Amino acid sequence: MASVLTNNGALSALQTLRSVTTERGQVQDRISSGLRVEAAADDAAYWSVSTTMRSDKMALSAIADTLGLGAAKVDTAAVGLDAVIGILGQFEAKLVTAKEGSVDLGKIQAELAQYQQAVVDIARSSSFNGQNWLNTDIADMYDDELTETLIRSSFTRGDKGRVTVETMGFSLSKTSLFNAAGGGLLQPDIRDVGKIGGMRSFTPWEPIYTQDTTVHSAPDGTQGWMVPSRQTGSAGSFSWSFPDGSPLDFNSPGAEIRFTLILDKEASNPNNGLGSLGQLQELPGPYDPGSSVPVIITKADVDAYAPSWGGVVSTNTDFADLLNHLLGSQGATVSGNYENTLPSGIRVHNPVMMSIITQEDHLDGSYVGISNLTSSGVSTGGLFETEKYGTRGSGMALPFEPFTLFQVGNDDDGVEVSFRFSLNSAAPIAYSFNRTTVNAVLGRNDGRVETAEEMVTLYKSLLSTDWPSLIIEVGTDGKVILKSDPAVDREWGSRTRIGFDTVRVDIEPLPTLSFLDIDVEKNPDQIDTYLAYIDTARERIIDGAASLGALRARIEQQTDMVQRRIETTGKGIGRLVDADMNRESTRLKALQTREKLGTQALQIANARPEMLLQLFR
Repeated sequence: MASVLTNNGALSALQTLRSVTTERGQVQDRISSGLRVEAAADDAAYWSVSTTMRSDKMALSAIADTLGLGAAKVDTAAVGLDAVIGILGQFEAKLVTAKEGSVDLGKIQAELAQYQQAVVDIARSSSFNGQNWLNTDIADMYDDELTETLIRSSFTRGDKGRVTVETMGFSLSKTSLFNAAGGGLLQPDIRDVGKIGGMRSFTPWEPIYTQDTTVHSAPDGTQGWMVPSRQTGSAGSFSWSFPDGSPLDFNSPGAEIRFTLILDKEASNPNNGLGSLGQLQELPGPYDPGSSVPVIITKADVDAYAPSWGGVVSTNTDFADLLNHLLGSQGATVSGNYENTLPSGIRVHNPVMMSIITQEDHLDGSYVGISNLTSSGVSTGGLFETEKYGTRGSGMALPFEPFTLFQVGNDDDGVEVSFRFSLNSAAPIAYSFNRTTVNAVLGRNDGRVETAEEMVTLYKSLLSTDWPSLIIEVGTDGKVILKSDPAVDREWGSRTRIGFDTVRVDIEPLPTLSFLDIDVEKNPDQIDTYLAYIDTARERIIDGAASLGALRARIEQQTDMVQRRIETTGKGIGRLVDADMNRESTRLKALQTREKLGTQALQIANARPEMLLQLFR
């Protein structure tokens, strides 16, 4: 029907025109922004994903920047280490020159001092963005948590949106040349446990290496061995000189030598006044008097043993052979092949010396003595009245020095000490203790054994169960006493022994010398030690430089990976929200055409009521 009040055609044309205009505006927005999904209203799901991915892309970009910063730090440290390695080579060459006897060590040291300062300057200047990997200030260089520096290397979004930032860890203990609290590559290792409270002792460089010894350096740079502390008893013995060129002629009427041989008697403390050693050798009574044997030597005895001598004992070895024949069955051994060791270590033979030693066949004692000595018609052959006790080897007095078992990296148990202990003829038993053990036994948290009393407590916790007869106490002079209980064990002499063997510290050997303390002018006798130290130090620095090289390669690989992820993420976002410009352009043209047609239709629809009204005018 036709109406002048309601123009249905115009309304329909207007609605269509509005729809086309709105759609055209949306297409124009897509073309201008390049996005198919620009707001949550466009597509809530895709908008949410794309927004998150854009955030991830920015995070990855930040990671790339961090990797670049890390690479710069690594490069700075690597350049510094390379320079130091070169200087150490020159330093070593100067040390070799210093070995020449004709050079002026003062001038050599002046050059070495310049090299030392150059290394210090390089370490101090190897800083990037306020961080220095060659000159550090770390409270404990042996705690990986404190020495670790982190480089952010990747960004990951996991399940349920959980975000993880991965890092590369690098321990500055591999590159730090000087650390404020010690422990740098060119500084002494402060974890040195030294003598482990007396468990071992230091002996300077000597040809004494065995499987029980450990190469070690004293704080002053002197190299030598750490030798396990042990004590071995010795049998009672004494020596005398046979009269040189004065044979014993028993052919005179009534010629004889008489004496009483006393073996293995006991005493309360035959070595009294020896401090801690005296404490080790104190025995309770009653004391056995040992074995007393009267001995008479006549021509008949000489002829019975060696008829060819004609009753004449000409040499110390002949006299020893005769005495062995007479005394061997009584429990004594006589030697005429006496040797002694000079301070130089050379053993020499004394052609007139003789010795007698107990075989320790009587009870627990170790003693030999001569009393009631007389002779008639012949000399005593140099023999004289005397007595000698053996030594009790089942006790030790150990000088105590404090020590600390440090943490090692992330291992809270820290440094571990292992050893074997034995007493007298019993088989050795293996033990070990570490930082955790020390803290648990002593109620500490620093791994330190501070006093002799604490060392006694530690020893008791380790040894008492297996060695119930072992007494562990602090001596009157502050030494740590380990000895068998004399109320249970009364043995003396060569049957007694006590001590440690195969003492090992799991982090040894350690450098105990400082690069800056090298001085050939003051310590010309330490040049060989210095050379060995420089060689070791250079190898440690080379290892550090190699670690930096490996880290640099890893950073480059990770940087490449992050860049690829940034590109991939951008492509992924584009697939979700980018507009298809070809499609949108074509659609815009179509909508523009529809909009023109809609405008024309609206004009036509508005013209029809006007024509109807003309009929009534």
